[in-house]
Amino acid sequence: MTEKAREFCEALVQGRIGRREFGRRMAALGIGTGAAGAMLNAASTQALAQGFDWGRHRGRSIKLLLNKHPYTDAMVANLDSFKQLTGMNVAYDVFPEDVYFDRVTAALSSRSAEYDAFMTGAYQTWQYGPAGWLVDLNEYIKDAGKTAPNYNWDDVLPNLRASTAWSGQPGAELGGPGSKQWAIPWGFELNSLAYNRRILERMGVGVPKSLPELAEASAKISRDGGGQLYGVGVRGSRSWATIHPGFLSGYANYGQRDFTVEGGKLRPAMATPQSKEFHRLWVKMIQDGGPRNWATYTWYQVGTDLGAGASAMIFDADILGYFMNGGDNRERGNIAYAAFKPNPAAQAPTPNAWIWSLAMSSASRQKDAAWAFMQWASGTEHGLFGARKMDFVNPVRASVWKDEEFRARIARSYPGYLEQYDASAPGSKIYFTPQPLFFNLTTEWAASLQRMVTKEVPVDEGLDRLAESVTRQLRQAGIG
Repeated sequence: MTEKAREFCEALVQGRIGRREFGRRMAALGIGTGAAGAMLNAASTQALAQGFDWGRHRGRSIKLLLNKHPYTDAMVANLDSFKQLTGMNVAYDVFPEDVYFDRVTAALSSRSAEYDAFMTGAYQTWQYGPAGWLVDLNEYIKDAGKTAPNYNWDDVLPNLRASTAWSGQPGAELGGPGSKQWAIPWGFELNSLAYNRRILERMGVGVPKSLPELAEASAKISRDGGGQLYGVGVRGSRSWATIHPGFLSGYANYGQRDFTVEGGKLRPAMATPQSKEFHRLWVKMIQDGGPRNWATYTWYQVGTDLGAGASAMIFDADILGYFMNGGDNRERGNIAYAAFKPNPAAQAPTPNAWIWSLAMSSASRQKDAAWAFMQWASGTEHGLFGARKMDFVNPVRASVWKDEEFRARIARSYPGYLEQYDASAPGSKIYFTPQPLFFNLTTEWAASLQRMVTKEVPVDEGLDRLAESVTRQLRQAGIG
């Protein structure tokens, strides 16, 4: 690396020049884009190492348990940077999501020391943390001897930091007093509207701005689609994963809660008149504008139909719409995005968040080395690499969202994505009440929705039955 090139790399890393100016100066030196990127990665690694001994665990090995996901792909693509920085060895196992969480639970519950760190959702920590299977990461974040001075924990979006911390007291506020930081946010998704511009234009349908408009537009598209096209994709399988994306985002936007807390005890809130009204609207939307086999739909089916042109819209994870606009999807280039405010009377979107996070096993024998990896993987430098070069969306750091190269890339290829994110992110967090029966009770909620959609039970009766069952289970667990 020439002295001038080194100066330009350092200037960019330190924020004294922008990406365009950096590219112009490097081109004037006769250095192409690929070589400039390699030099910049080296300079970033060097800058990261300043003021902190990243090599203190040189020669040690850690092992990761990972879900098959673009976040994992971005990490693997950049892993050599970590190895060069630390001199550590990193092994990993990757499993598809349909078996991944079972693998994690088995490893943690058996107290196996095979894996040092792993991917997790925030909801899972409500089980793992109180069981003693996780390390409270506050002890690392607050330890200047173990955390690099430029890690900047406060740069991680505040709603995400709070949503991955909990005291373990059922019903207690996420991120509230006495909370333990069970995981580090790594990448997240909020729930908004993704739609096929080509189809909406052909069908003469405007972009819906509320749930009533979405239900009406979806019914029209399904009615006029000749059996080859339906209006809106939302999840429907008998799983907790059906409740947390579009459904709970809409439910929260209408001011509804899953539980209330009275005297330290949880009370189900699904059978209120307002909740029943929302459920009727949601059920009718699926009946008139959803897929015929809705009860089998997971993340994959919702996304695949949008990418293939079988559905006109989805109310689901924004990153799911993002992925469907690229790759070998038939409708790539036709997908657009909109912030979505289901309740016409609401002031702003309030999407529920899913947060892929990194957590540390309390059975690990390499905790300090595992923390070195976790802070690198969740740090600014890796976040910028993934956002600029890979599909590492949505990043969890405010500084990455401000990066002009990342924003220009998204604006160029994903119309409306930045706008929907900027409008939705301030109100995006986990809206569930944290409690240890989360998976059982939300799965039962999904089963109740299925019975309502098939008209096996009327909405009002179905919700009354659900509330009775949930009340009984909460009491049996000593928390209701």
